[in-house]
Amino acid sequence: MTVTYHVALPFIRAQDGTIAPSEALECRDAGAAILRAEILSRIQGNVGAIAFSRTGDPDAGKFEDAVVLKRFGEVPTDLTMLF
Repeated sequence: MTVTYHVALPFIRAQDGTIAPSEALECRDAGAAILRAEILSRIQGNVGAIAFSRTGDPDAGKFEDAVVLKRFGEVPTDLTMLF
């Protein structure tokens, strides 16, 4: 069974100055993920956020590459380590 997950992922500044992912939040659809990411990007302590989707078969553990829907604030240029 193929499903699509929509996620909002905030980023924080780590003690060494790098930008690191925080706790991801699953959302009901792409619009909700984009809105949640925008809100998360404005919360004190967060430096930015992204909304992304990922489609695949969780039972088989096979997923397509994630699709970034929108970026807010400071986020790493290279997001491949997250997906």
